[in-house]
Amino acid sequence: MDVMGDKATLLETGRFVQPADFSESTGDLSQPMDRDETGEAAEEARQRLAAQTGDVEAMSVLGALLLRRGDLDGAEPHLRAATAAGDRAAANNLGVLLHQRGYAEDAAGWWRIAAVAGSAAAAHALGRHHRERGDEPAAEYWLRQSAEQGHALGAYALADLLEHRGDTGAEQWMRIAAERGHREAAYRLARALDRRLVPEGDVGDDHGAGAEAEQWYRQAAARGHRRAALHLGAILERRGALKEAGRWYLTSAKDGEARAACALGFLLRDAGDTESAAVWWLRAAQDGDGNAANALGALHAERGEPQTAERWYRAAMDAGDDNGAYNLGLLCAEQGRTAQAEQWYRRAAYAGHREAANALAILLLQGGDAAGAEPWFSKAAEAGSVDAAFNLGILFAGRDEGAVALRWYERAAAAGHTEAALQVGIARLRDGDEAEAERHLRCAAGGGSAEAAYRLATVLDARRPPVPAHSLGEPVHTEKSECEEWYERAASQGHRRAQVRVGMLAAARGDVVEAARWYREAAEAGSRNGAFNLGLLLAREGSDPEAAVWWARAADAGHGRAALRLALVYARRGELAEGQRWADRAVALGPAEVSERAARLRDALREELSA
Repeated sequence: MDVMGDKATLLETGRFVQPADFSESTGDLSQPMDRDETGEAAEEARQRLAAQTGDVEAMSVLGALLLRRGDLDGAEPHLRAATAAGDRAAANNLGVLLHQRGYAEDAAGWWRIAAVAGSAAAAHALGRHHRERGDEPAAEYWLRQSAEQGHALGAYALADLLEHRGDTGAEQWMRIAAERGHREAAYRLARALDRRLVPEGDVGDDHGAGAEAEQWYRQAAARGHRRAALHLGAILERRGALKEAGRWYLTSAKDGEARAACALGFLLRDAGDTESAAVWWLRAAQDGDGNAANALGALHAERGEPQTAERWYRAAMDAGDDNGAYNLGLLCAEQGRTAQAEQWYRRAAYAGHREAANALAILLLQGGDAAGAEPWFSKAAEAGSVDAAFNLGILFAGRDEGAVALRWYERAAAAGHTEAALQVGIARLRDGDEAEAERHLRCAAGGGSAEAAYRLATVLDARRPPVPAHSLGEPVHTEKSECEEWYERAASQGHRRAQVRVGMLAAARGDVVEAARWYREAAEAGSRNGAFNLGLLLAREGSDPEAAVWWARAADAGHGRAALRLALVYARRGELAEGQRWADRAVALGPAEVSERAARLRDALREELSA
């Protein structure tokens, strides 16, 4: 309980403000006094002696001291005597005393007397009294009187009243209260500035609000506001100032803010200290933080402790966190408990969890229920799930509804989905819109798609002017083109056609070693073209036996030219029957030109064998 008069030794009333919200610099009656008990006793004795001589100021101060101590019976006669002598501070504190006794109307009468006499603290108390009774016009009048006299609590209460009405003048008074050290006002001002921030990249007039919001969060946090410390920590974490963010999270968590304890846990986990992270998550989860309970569940799942993980996921769900049900679905799905997984996915999906809706749709689709999957994919996609939008594209593409599929692919691609961008790029290539195709292929390739990198390279490759022919092994020093860089990126990701193409480009430059490396890598990964080209390279280098091995691998995979090469190899060796066998295979495999040549060779070998 705070009491305040106009004398420097008296304290302002804070009876309408919770201790967590405000503590006046002049003192807070709910907090220990700076002076020791001996000093306070001496001060009381001094004031009591002065009061006995009729000193009005001493009566007022003594009454305030006793009121602060909770000695209402001892305080009341001194405050009444001082009030009767015209001391407005005593009138204000007498109002506080009567309010504590439950005489609200009597208290308001004394506050009015003190407020009319110029007491800002009494005007604040009177304003709050009228607001509690629903008389907002009277409340605004007295709160404004208090605020205009420089009273921080009055300014804050006035701002709160105006904000409740939607009055634009609320921020001005909130700012004034914050500037006068009111920590809750500083916090609420920061929150208002945060909400006003325009999206990143947009043009607006409020980009400076972020720095100002941080300033007010700092002021409130420095004065012990735990939620301000939490938000300040989040700002610093986004900026990458992790050590300072951790300090504010720790401050907030120690003051009992569960969300800060949870955030501190994630910060520690990212730093590799999972044991400490678990301690803070446990503390937050026990205080009802669902996110922390989910984190604990995931931690135990990673440790191979599914039963403990399930217990924490259920705790998260009980705390109202839909992620708990979704995570339970994931856990059951990993264990092969499909029916239970569907149950938990449904629970989360019905609660609006978009990723659960997408997971449920996938589960239904895997079970052959495409009709049941589609509405859940749609619900998830409409709620913003990029994966669901992509999955809808796949679903409609499978039904040969290309136009509808493309719309969903475009929606997912616009949100940054790599594979969706690839599908849009492929569709635009089919339509002949090369510029739009290139744009989407670049997005997909930049996102890590090897197929997109290869297709982008082919688009760029087709635009290149013809390169003069070179003899194999002749060194040619040319700069790598952009298309070659994309081929190499795809090849380094294991794309077999890109590996073959990189090998061809290296061979064209006369770099036989590089060409052989890429051909071999593609061939060993199962590329028949890679095996055929590697065989050609080896044959030109005089390694016919090894070349025949790779041609055989290519021919077995359906490469007609490789089969024809093998037929020629065996024919030259005099192994006519084997040559005829490979020639027959080449005729069957084609293409037409190969089939024609292989047929002639086969007939010649047949005649030779029958001669």
